[in-house]
Amino acid sequence: MPVERLLKDDATEEKGERARMASFVGAMAIADLVKTTLGPKGMDKILQSTGRGRNITVTNDGATILKSLHIDNPAAKVLVDISKVQDDEVGDGTTSVVVLAGELLREAEKLVSMKIHPMTIIAGYRMAVECARDALLRKAMDNKQDSEKFRSDLMNIAMTTLSSKILSQDKEYFARLAVDAVLRLKGSTNLEAIQILKKPGGSLGDSFLDEGFILDKKIGIGQPKRIENANILVANTAMDTDKVKIYGARVRVDSMSKVAEIEAAEKQKMREKVQKIIAHGINCFINRQLIYNFPEELFADAGILAIEHADFEGIERLALVTGGEIASTFDNPESVKLGHCKLIEEIMIGEDKLIKFSGVEMGQACTIVLRGASAHVLDEAERSLHDALCVLTQTVADSRVLLGGGWPEMLMAKEVDELARKTPGKRSHAIDAFSRALQAIPTIIADNAGLDSAELVSQLRAEHHKEGSNAGIDVITGGVGDMQKLGISESFKVKQAVLLSATEAAEMILRVDEIITCAPRRREDRM
Repeated sequence: MPVERLLKDDATEEKGERARMASFVGAMAIADLVKTTLGPKGMDKILQSTGRGRNITVTNDGATILKSLHIDNPAAKVLVDISKVQDDEVGDGTTSVVVLAGELLREAEKLVSMKIHPMTIIAGYRMAVECARDALLRKAMDNKQDSEKFRSDLMNIAMTTLSSKILSQDKEYFARLAVDAVLRLKGSTNLEAIQILKKPGGSLGDSFLDEGFILDKKIGIGQPKRIENANILVANTAMDTDKVKIYGARVRVDSMSKVAEIEAAEKQKMREKVQKIIAHGINCFINRQLIYNFPEELFADAGILAIEHADFEGIERLALVTGGEIASTFDNPESVKLGHCKLIEEIMIGEDKLIKFSGVEMGQACTIVLRGASAHVLDEAERSLHDALCVLTQTVADSRVLLGGGWPEMLMAKEVDELARKTPGKRSHAIDAFSRALQAIPTIIADNAGLDSAELVSQLRAEHHKEGSNAGIDVITGGVGDMQKLGISESFKVKQAVLLSATEAAEMILRVDEIITCAPRRREDRM
């Protein structure tokens, strides 16, 4: 008689060695998947959904790739999560986080097979992280005071972020767009005020930054095309009640003339509503819902620009930007906050007519109009630009800057190495392993560029043993270069987030010694 099974029939459990193997292998597989997107010579992936329409996404952004995967392996899910968090928290470094965690686990696997207990490895990793972070803190530069220098730092960071993305061809141009947009925010990290409009057509180089706000709508017929010193009422209200709706309304009448009376009454209601709105002293009315032709006619007679069906995001942002509030009742005009802007006019972008609000209340607001060959290119360009904007706003908030190109990793690896030599006991193996994992990032950057990584990384290590070296991998010439001269910089905040998240994730996966999978639900149980 076998021992009673603890778990239900189909539930499975993996214990000890096997569980650890499963989680290591899963995590390393995920890391290898996004590894090739790292660095300026990283490649993109095409993701095809199995849903209707078989949508495809072409992307280089680690978080986007991992978000779209359906993964069975539990350890791999942890890595997907950290890349998501990294994306939300600082916006960039999503690939690095996963790769670093994967490398830490790869090293840990070797140590475990040497019979070193996972807790010992974790203790070593903990010490190594502290040491690496201190090394970064000591080397971070801060040019907040000198605005010229700070701006060039921001430009460099934006260019470094964009150089691994689709925008790398025009990276100076886009870096300037991003820096201008972020500096207009004056230190707030609210990306709401930067609107990104995608319009297919033209080439990426035709993109531009526009002060003010652009609404993706046409101006109605017979309405003023250009308004100066506009007072804007942003509303979310039904403007379509001047006709009796046939559907769902049951009206019993004894003659057609009664219907006409009802219609006249409805029209009168509408007219009153319009008059209430006009009484606010506005010359532009923007509504989220539709406006029928009768009220539209009334607005046109009053010389008011009426825009219907402005999409919700557009309207919320518009209210935010013009300093108005979204209103839905119009009985007491004094309590409604109107939005203001200096000029409203119609502009053409490509084929489409759009409405541009310039000289808006919130000076921070601006619109970046992206042009590009196809929708896929535009989506990817938007993701890249979003990454750059996130990193820049974070840098404006925390202005410490590091050099890029594998320089911070080599720097940390050197410090961690020295710590390993001083530490007695088995933990030193783990600390040593940590430094090897850090060196994997420059190795991968070099590998992706098709360079001889072993040669390059050993040259880098030698360079870094000199004091105050700025050496990193220069993928363009294929050698070791001076990162300061090349202007390759990264935000301190991003690097720190990468380091800490990756270590914590690796630690979490290392602690696992058993994986229990639930029994799948049976269909017939429901009867």
